[in-house]
Amino acid sequence: MRVAVYAFYGFALGLLLVGLRELLFGFEENRCSMTYMFEYPEYRRVQLPRRVARQYPSYGLYLYGEGAYAQETRGLKLTGAPVLFLPGNAGSYKQARSLGSVALRKAENLDRRVHMNVFTIDFNEELVALYGGSLRRQTQFLHESIKAILRLYKDRPDPPTSVVLVGHSMGGVVARALFTLARFNPRLVSLIITQASPHQAPVLSLDPYILEFYSTVRHRWATNAEDLRNITVLSVGGGYLDFQVRSGLTALSCPIDDLNKMSVVVTAVPRTWVSTDHISIVWCKELVLATVRAFFDLIEPEKGQFTESPEKRMSVLNYHFFRHPVLQPGDAQDAPVLFSAPPEAWKEVNTLRLFYTAPKEAQVKYFLFALSSRRKAYSHFHCRSNNMEMTSWLYGCTQMSGSTCVQAVDLSSETELLPAYKAVTVKISDLLSVSHLIIDASNPSGGQFVVECELQREQSLTVSVQVPHTLSFGLTVSDITVNSSGLLHTLLLQDFHQVYQAFRITIMSHCKTTKDRLPSVYRLRVPWFHEDSFATASVPSVSEIYSMLHTSHPDNTSSALLQLHTAPNCQYKVSIRTSFPKVLGQILRFCGPVLPVYSAVVLLLMIRAQLSSVKRSGHPVEIQEAMSKSLQLHKLELPVLLLLLLLRQNWFQDVWSSLGLPGVDTLPLNSVESISQDPKASIQEWPRLVSPLLCVLGAAIAFWGSTVLRVFVYFLSFFLAPLHRPSVSRDCGTLRFHTQILLIVFLIVLGGITCGALALMVSTLLHLYRVLRLQMTERSLSHILNLAPQKVSQNSENGFHGSDSHSKSKECNGSPLLSESVLQDVRDDLQLHFSFSTMLTLTMMLSTPSLIHWKHNLRYWVHLDPDPCWPHIVPLLISSVLLINCNTNTLLRSKLMLNLMLHLLLPLCVGMLAFCPLHIYRVTYFLSTALTLLVCSCYF
Repeated sequence: MRVAVYAFYGFALGLLLVGLRELLFGFEENRCSMTYMFEYPEYRRVQLPRRVARQYPSYGLYLYGEGAYAQETRGLKLTGAPVLFLPGNAGSYKQARSLGSVALRKAENLDRRVHMNVFTIDFNEELVALYGGSLRRQTQFLHESIKAILRLYKDRPDPPTSVVLVGHSMGGVVARALFTLARFNPRLVSLIITQASPHQAPVLSLDPYILEFYSTVRHRWATNAEDLRNITVLSVGGGYLDFQVRSGLTALSCPIDDLNKMSVVVTAVPRTWVSTDHISIVWCKELVLATVRAFFDLIEPEKGQFTESPEKRMSVLNYHFFRHPVLQPGDAQDAPVLFSAPPEAWKEVNTLRLFYTAPKEAQVKYFLFALSSRRKAYSHFHCRSNNMEMTSWLYGCTQMSGSTCVQAVDLSSETELLPAYKAVTVKISDLLSVSHLIIDASNPSGGQFVVECELQREQSLTVSVQVPHTLSFGLTVSDITVNSSGLLHTLLLQDFHQVYQAFRITIMSHCKTTKDRLPSVYRLRVPWFHEDSFATASVPSVSEIYSMLHTSHPDNTSSALLQLHTAPNCQYKVSIRTSFPKVLGQILRFCGPVLPVYSAVVLLLMIRAQLSSVKRSGHPVEIQEAMSKSLQLHKLELPVLLLLLLLRQNWFQDVWSSLGLPGVDTLPLNSVESISQDPKASIQEWPRLVSPLLCVLGAAIAFWGSTVLRVFVYFLSFFLAPLHRPSVSRDCGTLRFHTQILLIVFLIVLGGITCGALALMVSTLLHLYRVLRLQMTERSLSHILNLAPQKVSQNSENGFHGSDSHSKSKECNGSPLLSESVLQDVRDDLQLHFSFSTMLTLTMMLSTPSLIHWKHNLRYWVHLDPDPCWPHIVPLLISSVLLINCNTNTLLRSKLMLNLMLHLLLPLCVGMLAFCPLHIYRVTYFLSTALTLLVCSCYF
């Protein structure tokens, strides 16, 4: 039996490790280039009003500078455009150096005609992603900092009226929270760029304050969408390398028609095309360059300040973060283009395709594609070139003179920048006034490049492929062969629209002839979110692409696309199979934060199995056996499923709402990432199928975590044994009643004056000391009985089990009355208290963030305010102290409460599964209730 238990939990641990490996290390290495400072960075503190400095003693505002610029700004006489950087969770204000240094170099290249002043806020590196009590304070300090920054420019002829905000991680959420302040003027901020900021929901909801904060921000931006329509917000996600904040959480929830709110994953940003981890998104040179270029394009040269036009902000950000067409924002696109090239520079293409290599000599060259005879047969015109100069290169001729074009319109605005070349596709039916398409293949600088163009039939170049089922485990393969006679092929990956899906796509290219060709570019395109990813491959080659999604499609009516920018006259074989390790990685990416809930459920079920064994036989079973017996998934999932079914009924929903009961939490595998308070939850197939798997993974964490704790206690008892007198009594480590009362009062006072998590940690350590004493007693008894086994009379044994405190003291000091039953009693108590200690350790770990925050700010204040653990932690403190004296005998004497306890633990477990996945802090409430019931079972 024990071998089977260890084998099962070993297999579950293996699944967990495979998923963790794919989550943490299953992707390419970070290909970001590092940004370097050319001179030593300096951070000059900006003096704030005394009232602000006293109110926020742990925060600060700084101006970034280097070299001569730092000396020039020593007196804070500023003339640039203000940008304010906001660090995130445990972030340093010095992270602004990448943005500030690149902006300074850019300004020097422009001879300081326009430049930026980069400010940064020191939030004392607070853990605001785990402790939400400081988010409101940070928001209020940000408001004061913006006002202080604008005061620095008050003596300028044209002072700035707003500040651009760049927020990393939770800093981006704080930036949006500015608009929830009653006295905040929305005109002070017109542009916000966030980097890896979880806008949809917190990554971990370890206290109610962070959820209240998110709810307030979400409500403000939803109910006042019209008032905030002119505020431009760009959210950039880090991609799959960022396992701390998945990119689905970075999407902005906003009306579809609000084009000033934009979301993109960094893998889709032109000229970047790399994934970043949670920290490198701040210093990734490719992304920093895109951000700085956008900022300088947004500065009005006349005033030297950021533009106040929402249309220009949107145009510039679209250019640098989404398409990057060859035409700069603001360039005239509708003005007619006049040509004066000689006739010999023009050449009409009579075939369907053009393959042209520019010579090394400078020349003027134009190619003409006539459309009059091709409109009905072909739907699109596609062209690409590895000439990466950002100049117009595709035109539509509106006036011909012989074999040359005299006047045309510029069609280059449809150009997209790809990793290996630029490409443009135009729809022929939209060009009714155009007689010819013109490709400008001139090379005035004498540089060599390749131009490839063709007329296309969209229907013949789009193929549908059914992706394998997620549960095929890679055994089913979908194959398709593309005989490439064209430059662009699109594979519609049918039914690929859910985040739990993951595929390994193998693309094998083979060409009949060997010659220099442009590389192939493979693009996974997601129609409903800007999360495209690119891969470049030489021809011929074999490439493997792992395809996953950051967001699910809301109504499952659309699927992802695989675009193949292929080499002509080559064959491409595409094989698609499910990658089960990647599926596990996706499940952990989206549902990993809820594993503590499942671990807590398993621990409660384990204690229930032990108490049931105590009731039945008088002895608790071992932890391993208890976990194997308690893991009955049908008893957990069926009640939750029944509750969801009932909530679909209007009458039950009305009753539920009238009682003020919270909504049922669903696993975050849906398109809507926010925490819904609507009790009418929908039943979805995959979250209910994933839940048993998460329960097994949570059980593995609880099993092996308790094993590690047990080994730790075992070895720690060796080191502590010399400090204690040998004990042979099960009552060693217990407390007298008045000592328990004093301890309870002390813990309550300690938690009220300082931090509730500190009191919980002390109480957990006190209970762990009881476990250590039992462990030492068990080892002493085992050694004594092995060396000199003896038996005592029944009368002596009964005397040993007396409850007199004086006899307890004598036994604790080494009474000679020993028997096998005494050893069994000690082992029973050790099993029971070890389970209690494991559960207390879990509650302590869940409250650790507030303890860390309290310690981090101890020099500023002694009392944590607000304290997410206080006062509801008081019953837990009382229970943890009173449980120290609990043993199997006291449980058996209270059969009524023990029966009630056994009947209530299962509903508590079901309640945790229903109400805790998106509100993890509620786990402490449920565990506190369970421990209170245990105390009642011991004392009543």
